[in-house]
Amino acid sequence: MGALLAKAKAKPSIVLVVCCLLLLPFLFKSSSMEEQKATWLWDASLIENPGTVLDFCKEQGVNVIFLQIQKNVEAEQYRKFISEAHQEDISVHALDGKPQWAYQEQQTEADQFMDWVLDYNRKASPEERFAGIQLDVEPYQLKRWERDQTGVVNEWSRNMEEWTNKGRNGGLYMSAAVPFWLGKIEADDSSGSLSRWMLGRFDALAVMSYRDSGQKMVDLSKEMLNEADQLGKSVWIGMELGDTKEGDHVSFFGKSLPVMEEEMKQVYRLGDSYSSFAGLAVHHYEAWHEKIASADPKQEQSSMRN
Repeated sequence: MGALLAKAKAKPSIVLVVCCLLLLPFLFKSSSMEEQKATWLWDASLIENPGTVLDFCKEQGVNVIFLQIQKNVEAEQYRKFISEAHQEDISVHALDGKPQWAYQEQQTEADQFMDWVLDYNRKASPEERFAGIQLDVEPYQLKRWERDQTGVVNEWSRNMEEWTNKGRNGGLYMSAAVPFWLGKIEADDSSGSLSRWMLGRFDALAVMSYRDSGQKMVDLSKEMLNEADQLGKSVWIGMELGDTKEGDHVSFFGKSLPVMEEEMKQVYRLGDSYSSFAGLAVHHYEAWHEKIASADPKQEQSSMRN
């Protein structure tokens, strides 16, 4: 009888333990995801003072930096910066791109960028190497896009195939910055949307879902998040902090720091239900740094690291 009572008492405890174990992945995902951020750094000369950039990124929970490659910055500066970023568990991805790179006749310029990164990595020690490449091409800015979208997509797709193959063969994580409406464009091979096609070739996409509302940012990214969930790929949700000419609704430029940070939290709350959600990609480091620096020093500044 005593043994039966002991077993009966043990059952609720076992059930509780099992429930806790089942919930652990969700609890840990929620906690860790709050720290997953990327940012674009366009002015590579800023890495001459790596401590300033990396201290800020560490405070804001940034774990990926998309760093534009510029010829006026020596390879030694990249090595030093990436090495120090590596010590802080921050990955640095080489960034570049122009709308014209979609054209096959401009392939040489894009190849030169890819080759520079691969050559740099071959000569660098493991902790000094770029972890990946992000391409920011945006051919829809070209006048030809309006009259010959199909032709541009055809050339762009061929180039992307070559870029991703070359990058992956070099051990690089390949990503691209894309507009939120990419899913409305048909893939060149008629296999479905261009966004799905790109997710099939790149490791991740950074969706430029620029709005001044966390809800709207996630809403604009839903299609790609769902596609990435199915394909086992990753999606960063992009947010704009710079002063743009596209309207106040596109950027957090004129919004207060507390408002911006609350909307950032909203993105994480909503994005957490997608396995592909990689975090926020903030555009861009310079605007973000300026926003934090210009905030009222008496204000409590959250680092978003809950």
